[in-house]
Formats: sequence, C-alpha cells, structure tokens
Amino acid sequence: MGANELEIVNIRLIKEPSLYSEELLTTPDAVLRLMAKELSTYDREVLCVLNMKTNNQVINMNVVSVGSLNAGLVTPREVFKSSILSNAASIIAIHNHPSSNTQPSREDFRVTERLAKCGDLLGIELLDHIIIAGETGKMYSFKQEGHLGKNGRVNSDPYR
Repeated sequence: MGANELEIVNIRLIKEPSLYSEELLTTPDAVLRLMAKELSTYDREVLCVLNMKTNNQVINMNVVSVGSLNAGLVTPREVFKSSILSNAASIIAIHNHPSSNTQPSREDFRVTERLAKCGDLLGIELLDHIIIAGETGKMYSFKQEGHLGKNGRVNSDPYR
C-alpha cells in the first residue's frame, strides 16, 4: 500500500438469532424478567446493554464486557458501539454481581455517571443501570433508587 492510499473499512451490525421476547421494558422488573436467567449463569461480572427503540421496545442485546469475579472493564466506546449501529434511541445497562450482593460499588456509580454523560452527548439516553445479584433474582436499579438523574447526573452517590 502506498503512502497516500487509504484503507476502506466496513462496519456492519450482524444479528444473531433472537433470544428474548418483544415485551416493552417500562419497569426495572420487566428488565429483570428478561435478563435474570441469562445473567445468573455467569461466574464473573458481565455487562450487557439493551438497545432500545423510542417506545422502549428492545432492538437487541449486546454483551459488552466479561470481567473477573468482582470487576469488569467498561468503556463508553464499547457500550455505545452497538447502540449507534442499531440506531438506538436509548439504552439500559445491566450487569451481574456473582456474589449475589445487589449493593453498587463506587465503580458502579462512576461507570453509571460516565455512561449517562456520554449518552447525553450522543443523544442516546441511559434509561437505567441495573445490577442483578447472582442467582437470587434480586436487583438494584439506579433509576428506581433515585440515583440516576437527567443529563448524566448520578444523584446521591454515597462514596462522594
């Protein structure tokens, strides 16, 4: 390749067979019903993103990160990649705590705030960040607990 040649790349969204229902996700409990079984099978932290239409119908689910027993690497670039390709209006971030503890960590608050701010810049709203606790079926919703506000603000971060 010569010094002045540019490589041409193609970016495509490749759809896998559908695993989930077409239920509208209007509450954290609806998200829990959809995702709890899937995330309860992992022995390490897994972060998924649900890409949503404007009417809260799921377009698709993307596994963004598979981490370790109690941590995961989460970057906005990876989180929003499938959202942009899917033409999503909003997203719901979901991750599991294999320890079955629903309490968010300092890092969970930090990541939530960062994703909300990045989503605000991209025009893709972070509707919620939900933690599913291992096999217990319990969850923690940042939105339901009043920690997720408008314009990328995390309210009441206990670690600040």
